[in-house]
Parts: sequence; structure tokens; C-alpha cells
Amino acid sequence: MVELGTEADDAALLEEADTELARQEAAYQQVELLALFNGAHDLSDCYIQIHAGAGGTEACDWASMLLRMYLRYFERRGWDVSEVDRQDGEQAGIRSITLLVKGQHATGTMNCEVGVHRLVRISPYDANARRHTSFASLDVTPIFANAGVAMEIPDADLEIIAFVRASGPGGQNVNKVASAIRITHKPTGLQVVCTSERSQVQNRALALDLIKSKLLKLEEAKRDAELARLYGEKGDIAFGSQIRSYVLDDRRVKDHRNGYEVFQPDRVLDGDIQGFIDAQLRFKAQQAKDTDKAKT
Repeated sequence: MVELGTEADDAALLEEADTELARQEAAYQQVELLALFNGAHDLSDCYIQIHAGAGGTEACDWASMLLRMYLRYFERRGWDVSEVDRQDGEQAGIRSITLLVKGQHATGTMNCEVGVHRLVRISPYDANARRHTSFASLDVTPIFANAGVAMEIPDADLEIIAFVRASGPGGQNVNKVASAIRITHKPTGLQVVCTSERSQVQNRALALDLIKSKLLKLEEAKRDAELARLYGEKGDIAFGSQIRSYVLDDRRVKDHRNGYEVFQPDRVLDGDIQGFIDAQLRFKAQQAKDTDKAKT
């Protein structure tokens, strides 16, 4: 088309060629990114957990901002999301939340977000309008296919407690009472809680599935050094361990792993995070290539 347009001096044909080239490049980039999902569980659905770091109300508010960001992103992707457990902060925000996320390449995509996220802003909770730093973390547990069949846990290894818990931050803001199940795996100390408006029978099944997935992830970590690294890369929920910083007064968001940076934090916090995920996928692929080259 370019040759024909140039030969005929046809501006419309040249413009059409440019448009088609841009479309083909975009399609190629999507195929290129899909090829980077080569982990054993990248295609599977997953549980994600968001936890507020130290810092009281500031950290809880930041955790709720992250939750909103990811919910907006899931909506853009057309993924199905349901709440498994939620612990609200005392005054605002959330202390922690667990979500069940179902969508194409959910685990592989969200693994790019695992780690500590750091927020720097002028605090709306500070009467003196000082700059505050808050931390929250995200972790991912893949849903293993046929986890219930693949792993049988002896009843003696589980402590299962049924209880009711008020949802909401407390006081006059409590608006409902949720049935709940807490399962503790005694040998490892792993613990999960499932609360919702469904029956305790359903909550028990979901909590059992989640703890099996966590146990299978730990088992794979023992056998696979790469999974072990991924499982431990989140680090402490504090300064120096963050994977990404959101600096609102400087109007920038930067990923410290790969250097990708955006100067529109409002768009990022509204769920426009695909650029960060794509950059991390490419970064990990390049790391794998460099490792293979060093071995040879």
C-alpha cells in the first residue's frame, strides 16, 4: 500500500496504510505479551489478598484505594470478582481483604502486582496538611485445578471454627452480621477466614479451597526455586521493600523493579495499570533470557 500510494502520490492511501500498520503493531504486541504467560499457573483464576501496613488509618485508607484501583482494572478486563473476607479499619478504609478473581490469565497478570505498594501524599487526615507515607501489600494465590482432589488434609491438621462477625468499622457503622468460618492448618500455621452473606456451609467450602491452594503453593515453592522467589518477593510491608511508589503531590507513579513511570496518578488509581503489568511481563522475560545466557 505504501509503494502504491507513493507511486500514485495518493495521500489517502498512505494514510490508510499508516492506520493499518498501527493496528497490526498493536495486534502483534498483544500476541507478544500473551506469549510471556508461560508460568505453570498463569492461566488460572486466583485469590488476591490486600493488607494494610503499619500506620493505622492512613494505611487502611491506602489499602482501600488499592482495592478500588484493582476493582476498576478487573472491570476493564471483564473479570468476575467476589469478596471472600474483609476486615475494615477502625476509622476508615480496610485492614485486609481477600477476593476471588476469575478471568483470562488472572494469576499470571496479578503476579506482576505482588509486593508492597507505597503511597506518598498530603494526608487528608492530618489537620496540619503534612506529607505522609503509607504502605499496603498485595499477594496472589493461584486456584489449583482439582485442588480438592489433589490434596487431602487430615482432619486432625485442621482447626475449623464457625462464628459470626459484624461487618463494618464498628459502632454505629455496623450494618450487618456475617456468618464466618476460620480454618487454621496446624502444622504450618496458615489461617484463612471466609465471611459473606452466604451460608456457613458455603463459607466452609470456600475457606477449605483457599487453604488448600495456599498449601499447594507452599509445596510447589519447596520444589521450585522460582516459585519460592515469587512467594517471598513481597517482603515486609514497609519502606525499602516497595515495588511501586505512588507520589501524588509530585504527580508520578513509578515501578522500582523495571523503571516504568507514569505522570498521571489519577488515571492509575482509576484502574489504568495495564502499562505497569506489560512492563513487568517484559522485564521478567528479559531477566529469564539474561539468566539463561549467563548459564551458557
